[in-house]
Amino acid sequence: MTNHWVDIKNADVILVMGGNSAEAHPCGFKWVVEAKAHRGAKLIVVDPRFNRTASVADLYAPIRTGTDIAFLGGVIRYLLSNDKIQHEYVKNYTDFTFIVRDDFAFSNGLYSGYDSQTRSYDKSTWEYEFDADGYVKSDPSLRHPRCVYQLLKAHYSSYTPEMVESICGTPKEKFLQVCEMLATTSSPGKAGTLLYALGWTQHSIGSQIVRTGAMVQLLLGNIGIAGGGVNALRGHSNIQGLTDLGLLSQMLPGYLTLPNESEQEYQKYASSRTLKPLRPNQLSYYQHFPALFVSLMKAWWGQAATAENDWAYSYLPKWDKPYDVLQVVELMSQGKMTGYVCQGFNLIASVPDKAKIIDGLGKLKWLVIMDPLATETSEFWKNYGPFNDVDPSSIQTEVFRLPTNCFAEENGSVVSSSRVLQWHWKGAEPPGEARSDLDIMGGIFTRIRDLYRKKGGAFPDPILNLTWPYEDPESPRPDELAREYNGWEVKAASDYDTKKLVETAGRQLSGFEQLRDDGSTASGCWIFCGAWTEEGNQMGRRDNSDPTGIGQTLGWAWAWPANRRVLYNRASCDTDGKPFDPTRKLVQWNGSAWVGDDVPDYKVDEAPSLGMGPFVLNPEGVARFFARNEMNEGPFPVHYEPIETPLGYNPLYPDHPNVTNNPVARIFPSDRKKIGNARDFPHTATTYRLTEHFHFWTKHARLNAILQPEQFVEISEELAHSIGVVSGDRVKVSSFRGHIVAVAVVTKRIRTLTIEGKHVQTVGIPLHWGFKGAAKPGYLTNTLTPSVGDGNTQTPEFKSFLVKVEKA
Repeated sequence: MTNHWVDIKNADVILVMGGNSAEAHPCGFKWVVEAKAHRGAKLIVVDPRFNRTASVADLYAPIRTGTDIAFLGGVIRYLLSNDKIQHEYVKNYTDFTFIVRDDFAFSNGLYSGYDSQTRSYDKSTWEYEFDADGYVKSDPSLRHPRCVYQLLKAHYSSYTPEMVESICGTPKEKFLQVCEMLATTSSPGKAGTLLYALGWTQHSIGSQIVRTGAMVQLLLGNIGIAGGGVNALRGHSNIQGLTDLGLLSQMLPGYLTLPNESEQEYQKYASSRTLKPLRPNQLSYYQHFPALFVSLMKAWWGQAATAENDWAYSYLPKWDKPYDVLQVVELMSQGKMTGYVCQGFNLIASVPDKAKIIDGLGKLKWLVIMDPLATETSEFWKNYGPFNDVDPSSIQTEVFRLPTNCFAEENGSVVSSSRVLQWHWKGAEPPGEARSDLDIMGGIFTRIRDLYRKKGGAFPDPILNLTWPYEDPESPRPDELAREYNGWEVKAASDYDTKKLVETAGRQLSGFEQLRDDGSTASGCWIFCGAWTEEGNQMGRRDNSDPTGIGQTLGWAWAWPANRRVLYNRASCDTDGKPFDPTRKLVQWNGSAWVGDDVPDYKVDEAPSLGMGPFVLNPEGVARFFARNEMNEGPFPVHYEPIETPLGYNPLYPDHPNVTNNPVARIFPSDRKKIGNARDFPHTATTYRLTEHFHFWTKHARLNAILQPEQFVEISEELAHSIGVVSGDRVKVSSFRGHIVAVAVVTKRIRTLTIEGKHVQTVGIPLHWGFKGAAKPGYLTNTLTPSVGDGNTQTPEFKSFLVKVEKA
């Protein structure tokens, strides 16, 4: 979230799209209710189903799943065509005026540089023009034909209300109502927020859907202001912490990236990530990349990380390809993986194409499960009849179950959607022989290290030299780790302000601005620097006083970065530093410093007259409509059909079959053979959550199993009539990859959509059931889903695929 949960109450218009916050985030949804009750906020819901959030909305608009870019692209066209944009904001705080290279091109659904053989782009033309000093060329008049503003208008010119209706199935009048309601927030005295979840990210174009939503908010001036933002609603209490700490195959903590195999030298790696200002007097956090990276390496390898060995850079693996879950399962299925550690993760319920996962797991030599519960993954090798029809004698895998405790049985921190790190205290002892994840991992590591010491290895240095400074090496404490990811002074260092020697070795750092690139500081996660300082555990603070009245409770826990609650908050002020809306003030320039009710996302003493931009993560200092060379599909989002489309073509480019789907979507050749078509599987399906169950865990709890005891699917009345079923009948739902049998819930909440003159039915499939737990056994939903991923993140496309529904 660029903003935070409580801040939702400051919004005048709330768009929920790609999520169902009333059902999947019921505690957070109270702030939507607050905004409606006390500000008269208008709630818009755009979703394939009339869900629980829609039931209290001021406006509901249906949409075909997987067509969000077409819808949002239409909103962009409307805002530009009707001059409903925040002019001062977009001209000064975005790249609207920047000029793009003359060899950049877009034609028939593809950008310049596409290679159909590799299904990838050479992105060299996706760039601005620069002057002799290396700064971006711009045209403040916005008349230059290649300025970003003109290119944006041209790109979305075909996304008319009529085209939106044809692609999305959203009635034109409903779509225009959404546009008009959103457009009211282009006034500086209004604020609009955008809430999304996995309904946007779990698509083969998911990253670009999120970008399109951000572009709408930028046009309206809604990023960096109270009541605004682009706000991702996390489905678990610590999914935000997972990505913050770099637990993805190509990531390091704090969103630093792991080097690839072409980056064998540290200088090449560091220079490509040390962003140079693209305009005079701009600040980017990543100008200081060496300080962030070196401090991380000092936290990990201590005295073994020196300037002479490039801070132990050789210890890091250099990836040859992304090792996401799709790649891992592909390697398993090819018999190229020996073992797998599955920690707090129900693999066969969480990754697409269950049959492929079962096949892959069965080819491992060993599988380690760390989980409080017996999961479907831990018992994948057992036959559970139709729900898991396997032959145990054909599976060679040895499975080790290591029971862990749960969060309530240990001290520690979680990071919410709001970027707030909140400490929790142990509430109970774990049952039986359950141990904490730290105990288990500590024990595994120390034994591996002992084996390397005794027997050696091809490259033992990263293991033997790893810093492991915990009081009990086999059981690190959460507070020890928290101090480590905050960071400390490694040795006495020169104070940058006074130039005097200060004896601070071992002192906890107070913020990431203290990190240095000379090896004198260490920090396990730079964005968490400030969470556990010399003053103690900032995450454990519980002061909920709010003198602002707008929810800026800066004394409650701690938010990254720097305890800032609204990112890019400098953008809430005009170019003179005066708040656009004084009634929802975050920061302001008082003549000598930036002050206010949030931590300024800016140099505190940087006068507005010096022209520094508010978007301090970008070297140009402004937000980007033109994504330069960063997104794999192109600088502007394009509507592509889901990999399984009910149409079989892209309505925007009907004569170009190579752009029906995302041309750089992640899909392996073996999986491409398992893509269904609308002739055999005529219905569009999507998955979602229920309030009564928390993913795959609460079906183990008797009370939750009583509330939602049995697997069901939702279908429209028209579809039910056509196949001869009524509510309570059992239906068979099939895809190219398998089938499930479930109870049919016939509902008015799902309507038949007219797409390109064709009736398209949507099938809603809750994802919670499986063959383990207290609820009635059910089929894993990913029995049906295709193994295809987003072109940037490799997130699987769970939210749009083809099925056939028939009476069981």
